[in-house]
Amino acid sequence: MTILGENDRLPQGSTVATIGMFDGVHLGHATLVDFLKRQAAAAGKQSLVITFKHHPRQVLHPDEPFHLIMPCNDRLRHLETLGPDLLLPLEFTRELASLDSSQFIELLRDRYGVAELVAGYNHRFGHKRGETFGDYCRHGERLGVKVVKAPEYLGKYAPVSSTIVRGLIAAGRVVDAMHCMGRPHVIAGKVVHGFHNGRGLGFPTANVGKMDPDVLMPHNGAYAVLAHVHGQQLQGMANIGRRPTLDNGDQLSIEVNLFDFDEDIYGEDISLEFISFLRLEFKMCGLDELKQQLTLDRDNAKRILKEYLNNR
Repeated sequence: MTILGENDRLPQGSTVATIGMFDGVHLGHATLVDFLKRQAAAAGKQSLVITFKHHPRQVLHPDEPFHLIMPCNDRLRHLETLGPDLLLPLEFTRELASLDSSQFIELLRDRYGVAELVAGYNHRFGHKRGETFGDYCRHGERLGVKVVKAPEYLGKYAPVSSTIVRGLIAAGRVVDAMHCMGRPHVIAGKVVHGFHNGRGLGFPTANVGKMDPDVLMPHNGAYAVLAHVHGQQLQGMANIGRRPTLDNGDQLSIEVNLFDFDEDIYGEDISLEFISFLRLEFKMCGLDELKQQLTLDRDNAKRILKEYLNNR
């Protein structure tokens, strides 16, 4: 697969393309790219996936909070695994947003050799949001670009969309999100110094900081996780929250207790795969109750992770 630059130009009529944000690269996206590849092969052309480096909402409404399922580099990596011939990450701009669908199809034809455009099942493009798929087809016919609609994903976990996945993650429903994406939700950062309360309780934790602020955080609570650090995959449990029992203030923290692991990893890169929700965060009566709850959490996490690793 080749990753193109925005200034690259492709021969006229050389590609069959699809375009979208592809946040989360979920099973619906996989269905779309598979259809794209089959259409390109049948036409004897290259398959081209066009995505945006930044979400349109982040560009058009920068003051409104918006979080992505994954950062751009991870999205490109997962799109690459779907096997298109070409991948083009575009910078979404206000100028691009001002184009109507006819102008946009013309741009794709002239710059990137698009002879056929595969529209996602529910995808809309161009600033005239009221236009229909029939309008796209009419514009395409006039411009010499065939426009076809990809089939809807109808698998076990349908319907699937990036909006649905974001809602699941935000609600802590990481198992359902994993089913929609075909993989766990991941956050990444560096191990930083924290309050060091866990070691005194018998549950030493690595504090995760320096994360991408644009990436969506699961709902506050405890989770069974797989951690990746030093090239190792480690089992553990993570807590997202404000540690109300320890009265450490209002600062949000992400702490992970790694099972059977006691190395110094301060300053190291770490990523967490969220496998299952364990419980909500709540204030306990004291340290003894907290230790009992953490012991129960650890036992549940070990059971869940063992089952997950045996069945994946």
